Amino acid sequence: MSSSEFKVTGMTCGHCEVAIRGEVEQVAGVENVQVSAQTGRLVVTGSQSIDDAAILAAVDEAGYEAAPLR
Repeated sequence: MSSSEFKVTGMTCGHCEVAIRGEVEQVAGVENVQVSAQTGRLVVTGSQSIDDAAILAAVDEAGYEAAPLR
């Protein structure tokens, strides 16, 4: 199992979380998405390597900005 964690800016509420989750869940290989407006964190897990660029593009599509946490 592979996981990646991101810092997301611009989230303020549950609607923000739902919008981001909906976009990120469509990325190939993603099996679980945890997103929290309170902490500004996004954790994505999958059975294979997660493409960070695809996750960042999905977050952008939802209208937010993200950066990988290392």
